[in-house]
Amino acid sequence: MKTKTLLLFLCTLLTFVSCSKDTEPELDPITEPAPIPIPEPEPETHSLYFPPMNSDTWDIATLESLEWNESVVAPLYTFLEENNTKAFIILKDGKIVLEQYFNGFSASQNHTWNSAAKTLTAFTAGLAQEEGFLSLDAASNEYMGVGWSSLTPEQEARITVKNHLTMTSGLDYTVANNFCTDKECLLYKNEPDTFWYYHNAPYTLMDNIITGAVQQDFKAYFNAKIRDRIGMQGSWIKTGYLNLYFSTARSMARFGLLNLNEGTWDETPIMTDKAYFGAMTSTTQELNPAYGYLWWINGKDNYRVPGSEDSFKGKLIPNAPDDLIAGLGANDQKLYVVPSMGLVIVRMGDAANNTELGPTSFDCEIWTQINALME
Repeated sequence: MKTKTLLLFLCTLLTFVSCSKDTEPELDPITEPAPIPIPEPEPETHSLYFPPMNSDTWDIATLESLEWNESVVAPLYTFLEENNTKAFIILKDGKIVLEQYFNGFSASQNHTWNSAAKTLTAFTAGLAQEEGFLSLDAASNEYMGVGWSSLTPEQEARITVKNHLTMTSGLDYTVANNFCTDKECLLYKNEPDTFWYYHNAPYTLMDNIITGAVQQDFKAYFNAKIRDRIGMQGSWIKTGYLNLYFSTARSMARFGLLNLNEGTWDETPIMTDKAYFGAMTSTTQELNPAYGYLWWINGKDNYRVPGSEDSFKGKLIPNAPDDLIAGLGANDQKLYVVPSMGLVIVRMGDAANNTELGPTSFDCEIWTQINALME
C-alpha cells in the first residue's frame, strides 16, 4: 500500500510540473526519479501430504487452521444427506478436512464410480503409451484386430485410439443401446474428428485396446501400474456391456491426489510423460473444449454434455474454479481436482436429482456449498 501511495504521489507531482512548464519557465527542472520496482505476487504453492500405503492413517487439516467457515458444516451435511449422498471427502493439500458418510454407508464400503472411472482408463492408457505399447495416433484395430466394428475396412482404419479417448470416433450413437459393444451395434455415422458425442461403447472398447497393446489383461495391468502403487483398493466388475470400478471413497481420493500432483505419488513417479498428462487434463479438440482424454475440463467458453448434440455457451460449472478437472459419473459420482487450490473432493451416492450420465445441476449446487465453506 505504501509503494502504491508513493507512486501515486510521484505521478501527480510529475503531471503538475509538466503542466506548469509553459507558464512558469523559471522553475528549476526536476529530475525524474528512477521507477520503484513492484514485486510480482508469488504464486500459491502447495506442499502435498500423501497418506501411507496399506494403512488407514490419514492426516487431518482443521477448519480452524485453514480459516474456513465452520458454521456451514452442519448445513452442508444436511444438504448432502438430503441429496442422497453416501460418501463425501474434501482434501486440502492431501490432508482430510471433511470426511462424512450418510444414509447407512460407511468408510469401508465400496461404491461404483460409474463414468468417473473413465479417468482411471485414461491414466492407464497414458502409461501404456509411455511404456511404448500404445500409440494414440494408431488405428485402434491395430490393438483390437481388424473387424471389431461393422464399418468398412477403410472406415474402421480411420478411427484412432485418440478418437476412443475423446468421444470423436464417428460411430453411430443413435443405435438402440449406445452402451452395446457388439459388432452389430458399432455402425458408421460420421467421419472421426468431425463430431463430439458422449458415446460409451467406444470408451468401453479402450479396455480391449489396452489389453491388446500391453498383451496383459487390462484389469491386471491397471492394478499393477496404478492401484497397488498408490495404496488404492477396489476392482473392475463387468456389468452388462460396462466395466465398472468399485472402491471406497478414500481410494477415489487417493487417485484424485495422484492427479493433483500430476502423476507422481509422494516421491514416486507413476506417470512421467508430462505431455500426455497435460493433454489428458486439458482441451483435446475444439468440438467440445470441456473434454480432455475422458476428463471433464472447467473454465472453457462452451461445452457439450451426454445425451445432447448441442453445444452450450459458458463454463461447465460456472461457480467452480476455472482450473477444475473432474471425473463425473452417472447418479452424481463426483471426483473434483482443483490444482490452484490444492483440493480433491469426492462425492459418491445415488442421484441427487435426475439420473444423468455426467455433469448435472448438482455440480453447481454442491459448489455453492463448498464455496460457502471456504469463505
